[in-house]
Amino acid sequence: MASASGHAHPNPESIFATLNAHQQTAALKTAIELDVFTAVGEGANTVAAVANRCQASERGVRILCDYLVVLGFLSKQAERYSLTPDSSVYLNRRSPAYIGSAAGFLTMPIMLDRFRDLTATVRKGGSLEDDRVTIEPNSPIWVEFARSMAPLQKIAAEGVASALNADAREKWKVLDVAAGHGMYGVTLAKHNPNSEIYAVDWPSVLEVARENGRAAGVSERLHLLPGNAFEIDFGSGYDVVLLTGFLHHFGPPAIETLLRKIHAALAPNGRVVTVEFVPNDDRVSPAVPAGFSLIMLSSTKDGDAYTFAEFDRMFRNAGFSSNELRPGPGPQSFIISRK
Repeated sequence: MASASGHAHPNPESIFATLNAHQQTAALKTAIELDVFTAVGEGANTVAAVANRCQASERGVRILCDYLVVLGFLSKQAERYSLTPDSSVYLNRRSPAYIGSAAGFLTMPIMLDRFRDLTATVRKGGSLEDDRVTIEPNSPIWVEFARSMAPLQKIAAEGVASALNADAREKWKVLDVAAGHGMYGVTLAKHNPNSEIYAVDWPSVLEVARENGRAAGVSERLHLLPGNAFEIDFGSGYDVVLLTGFLHHFGPPAIETLLRKIHAALAPNGRVVTVEFVPNDDRVSPAVPAGFSLIMLSSTKDGDAYTFAEFDRMFRNAGFSSNELRPGPGPQSFIISRK
């Protein structure tokens, strides 16, 4: 209802909803842990059937499933539940695009604890922790990241393969910096049998990449380079360098230092593909890339969600001749940079 001035009357509903938003995280995490979406997808579409399948109380399942309807993850008609298009594709464990494992990393206590005193974080201007959590060798948090987030990154990895025209099957030497789960390099290797992938990360994390490479049938072309990306010798002659979800952890000086090192490792016509959350210049749109900056505030010393103009400046300062921004298949964008 609009006021006489044409503006809607003030309403506290969004304030109430936002202060309770942690309940949404808990509900979705619980539904994934109980495998509610798989149960509903396989026909257990009543409270009693879901409760029996998920080994939970009928009261608990009724309230949880109704709340999931409110959130838009389930539909309900005549006391029967069904999956929405998103939950059918991404939250049903039988779907090849299932990404429910991402809850393992995104809801880790260490991830949630970073927001428990955001007031102090804002006052400080960075994480209340030191950098050891981010750069500690073989940190368990990055092993969990590699295991949990691989399915979520498959979509973007396919987008990168398409953007690079990997199916052209040119002979490529590929450097995957901070490879993590290794899905970007593994996906390129699957598309291009003439590619050799060199993956950089901590030793324990690279074991996850090795597993994914073996499962994809490309392990013989996946070479592991364990160590700190800022310190390890990359070698040279790379046709493609992958920088996927890594630069946002650091401030511009550190980023430019790494980019200069990568520039030196590239072949004359080499390309770098950066996958990042890239907000518009206004820094408040689109919503997901813009909101990512708060995650960086809470978890890093001076990381950020950088605009394309900022990335362009950092790459050019490091010697790159051109940078092109391309939309990704999800909330992340691709930046193609040429030596």
